Amino acid sequence: MNEKQVHKFVNRYLEATECSILEKSPTHFTVKLSPHADRELTNRPYYWSFVDRVGADPETMTFLFVTDKHKYDAAEELKKTEAANAQAEEAVNAQDAAANAALGRSLGFVHGSLAAPIRVPREDLFFGARKLEQLFEAAKAKGSFVHLFQEPERRSANPFASTPYTAWLGVNMRVEFASDRKREEIHCYGISLATGLCVEHFYDRLITHKLTPRLPANIHITKNGISFNKALNIVEQTLERKLKSYDYSWAEGASARLEEELERIRGYYEPLVKNALEENRPAVEEQFAQRQSEIRWQYEPRVTASAINCGIFHLEGID
Repeated sequence: MNEKQVHKFVNRYLEATECSILEKSPTHFTVKLSPHADRELTNRPYYWSFVDRVGADPETMTFLFVTDKHKYDAAEELKKTEAANAQAEEAVNAQDAAANAALGRSLGFVHGSLAAPIRVPREDLFFGARKLEQLFEAAKAKGSFVHLFQEPERRSANPFASTPYTAWLGVNMRVEFASDRKREEIHCYGISLATGLCVEHFYDRLITHKLTPRLPANIHITKNGISFNKALNIVEQTLERKLKSYDYSWAEGASARLEEELERIRGYYEPLVKNALEENRPAVEEQFAQRQSEIRWQYEPRVTASAINCGIFHLEGID
């Protein structure tokens, strides 16, 4: 994950959690966290328990998130150099500076720079950084389900016109083929909740649209024709039909290797069990059974399917 990808991810997280971005560049964000993001990222359970208990208005933290350390530090050094040059030019006019100082003393003026600056914690975000891992975990925990609307490509000239939108259930399924070797596949399905139509590679369709969590103007949602449970059953049946068409010669090979390993284990343990003393035999038999269970877990072929995440997507048209 390079700096640009990290920057894009952080920007999307801050927007999704409605944080206030105070300053932004291609290398950093200065941001005041929203209450939701503050709870997830600052590890202040006692403070938030106090806020929840007394119903006080929360004061969230402000952070400097640096997504490209080298470029940001170079830019900051350049700013310091320019500031030092500007101060040197101001010092040339000594007479004006002395007059301003005398005026300040006579009027009791306190320069604003004497006030203590507000400390803004800095976090360098790069792949492997602790704070970035926190962002990943927060996005994973809260992003397993989304509810989005397609943004219209153009607004209708008629303010009373209304465009029909169909609700789709999008599901990402992980299929794992496991034995002593392992392979995974990701399948993305979309099911129209109006008609029950199921399409594969649904993500490819989604990326062609701009999506928003807010309901756009001048649209109406068509009535659902099937339930969520029915839609999930359609996904399971579609995926099952697809998996039945696969070549499972790998499973036959895994079963053969399993039998070879079990035969080798039996050849080792059966004489031990037979020749063991009466008081030691239960322990040897238990070890033999445990070893057989471990070999079966390692070599026995299995196919498992699980949902990674899902969402409801309201798309233009009636499908």
